[in-house]
Amino acid sequence: MKAFHFLALLALAFSLASAYDPSPLQDFCVAIPEPKNAVFVNGKFCKNPNLTVANDFSFSGLNIPANTQNQVGSNVTLLNVDRIPGLNTLGISLARIDYAPNGGLNPPHTHPRATEILVVVEGTLYVGFVTSNPNRFISKVLYPGDVFVFPIGLIHFQFNIAKTHAVAFAGLSSQNPGVITISNAIFGPNPPINPDVLAKAFQLDKNVVENLQKLFKNNA
Repeated sequence: MKAFHFLALLALAFSLASAYDPSPLQDFCVAIPEPKNAVFVNGKFCKNPNLTVANDFSFSGLNIPANTQNQVGSNVTLLNVDRIPGLNTLGISLARIDYAPNGGLNPPHTHPRATEILVVVEGTLYVGFVTSNPNRFISKVLYPGDVFVFPIGLIHFQFNIAKTHAVAFAGLSSQNPGVITISNAIFGPNPPINPDVLAKAFQLDKNVVENLQKLFKNNA
């Protein structure tokens, strides 16, 4: 009986382990818009592989600097499955991040579906992430050629501490990694979170919370 329980637990563990993102059974699945009334579960519908072309797998213009004249002084150009349909089912995407001089910030955020690996190509970045409870802060100053990894789901950021423009490229382990910008998610969702909740959670005066909600309302 004990042997049976062990085998049953082993089978359950194997089934759970093998049920996460199985490898595709075809070379590729170029994404196409969902048919009318289709149910979106994960990924996209596939284009007939005999009709795929090179443009399904390519993108041009990642060498062009993005506009960083905004409130945080950064701009993320994300190439996910919506920009390169051929990424569908392949579990990877790419981003270029431009940072304004003197404090350009990619603000604290998370990617719920991806680990990120970042390489700096221009400038000097102060980067870091926070672990799950109990929270530890892990940070480093990066220079051109340096690489840093942000584990999946953890809050992280990049901050330009130099007087010059900075550029980094990031690989992400999902065709659609998603992003949750912490400040926008807390103070700017629609409808807003009850300010009494946030006042107690952050130990702030309710008026401060309401002012922050007004500030971030248009940024979410």
